[in-house]
Amino acid sequence: MLLPRWFAEALLLLLSILACSNAAFIGVNIGTDLTNMPPPSDIVTLLKSQQITHVRLYDANSHMLKAFANTSIEVMVGVTNEEILKIGRFPSAAAAWVNKNVAAYIPSTNITAIAIGSEVLTTIPHVAPILASALNNIHKALVASNLNFKVKVSSPMSMDIMPKPFPPSTSTFSPSWNTTVYQLLQFLKNTGSFFMLNAYPYYGYTTANGIFPLDYALFKQLSPVKQIVDPNTLLHYNSMFDAMVDAAYYSMEALNFSKIPVVVTETGWPSSGGGDEAAATVANAETFNTNLIKRVLNNSGPPSQPDIPINTYIYELYNEDKRSGPVSERNWGILFPNGTSVYPLSLSGGSSSAALNGSSMFCVAKADADDDKLVDGLNWACGQGRANCAAIQPGQPCYLPNDVKSHASFAFNDYYQKMKSAGGTCDFDGTAITTTRDPSYRTCAYTGSLNANATNGNFPPDALGPASPLGGNANARIIFSYHLPILAPLALTLLQLLLQHDRLL
Repeated sequence: MLLPRWFAEALLLLLSILACSNAAFIGVNIGTDLTNMPPPSDIVTLLKSQQITHVRLYDANSHMLKAFANTSIEVMVGVTNEEILKIGRFPSAAAAWVNKNVAAYIPSTNITAIAIGSEVLTTIPHVAPILASALNNIHKALVASNLNFKVKVSSPMSMDIMPKPFPPSTSTFSPSWNTTVYQLLQFLKNTGSFFMLNAYPYYGYTTANGIFPLDYALFKQLSPVKQIVDPNTLLHYNSMFDAMVDAAYYSMEALNFSKIPVVVTETGWPSSGGGDEAAATVANAETFNTNLIKRVLNNSGPPSQPDIPINTYIYELYNEDKRSGPVSERNWGILFPNGTSVYPLSLSGGSSSAALNGSSMFCVAKADADDDKLVDGLNWACGQGRANCAAIQPGQPCYLPNDVKSHASFAFNDYYQKMKSAGGTCDFDGTAITTTRDPSYRTCAYTGSLNANATNGNFPPDALGPASPLGGNANARIIFSYHLPILAPLALTLLQLLLQHDRLL
């Protein structure tokens, strides 16, 4: 018997609730346009050490997907902007994409969502007419693989598609995009998915020409005379972030869509900028992200939707030092490319002692590195690089095993630990790699190790050497987050009641 219409609609609403039924989580984007990037296995080790439960890949990198196998981490994969046209035009291309990048890894890798492109309407507007087809083709491919209830599909949108986001109550999507946005929202409603929004109070503040106070953008408490109030609803907005999210909800309501959850897929604050980017400072970045985390983890929604938590991803984990454009473009991360913290930040909202940092990274020789190149790197590190190489001399704690890879690893790491805060890298002409695994052994303690059972004796510290001129590259983007399930029992009860009612018809 076919399900009655009310039952189908209620079931879709249930799926929408389940899509955001966890206590609010905080996530972090990880871009890879930087000089040096840890291998996927080390990224996973870092995420697990921080009790991370969600990640997002901006593509479907096979190495990353394999690294997340047999972990408890939920993965969102991405269809790149360059892939949308083909997938939107050819259902067979969408099926091939899903089979290769999703079905092939489930259930070992816990893939739960697919993001179709990023800010498609504002960055590649010529692709906009095909976006709805791409969404539907990917979803149909998931249905064919019996994965449509496990894997949700959406597409991140920019705040720029809402030309006048304040006051939130009068916000609407740009009329030029109404057809595409309507198709997107209908798709999200039909499939029980969520609206992905990239919301940056930094840009909202810097482009407002002084209309809004800086404290409003940084989640700081405002005096009564400076508080921001929507004149139509009289709702008070304690942060620009909340106002941006509400603008999205009101814009959806203007097209007669309600209760589609908003997930903020990107937000953050740069820690450094050029001469005309005065708001981009370490202090402001730390304040924004610290207060953002506290605000998101209080598990409440924006003023117009207080019962819908705002799941949020911080942009970004690493400073992408190879990005072009303004200085701020290279300074959104909470970690420097070499793994050291730009500022302390606890992603769980706890004390600074639990803050994420990359100080436990080590620099070692690659297993397949060429011995001649290793010798050159070893000589540079112990010479011009001014690494302390006393421990790898004959008769000293790290001399054995007496091979170039072991000696190079020790020298590379000593240089890296001393120079990473000054911009030193772990590359050595492509022969070195960072790892979270402590390479210390027996009586040989590597610089930066907490291994109390190993000691290298009291060797004289060397002067700090110059930063290495050598560089490297990598490809992957991820997002990580915390969450806590809370509504599953309620959802299960609702589903049971719906099924019972259907049997009585």
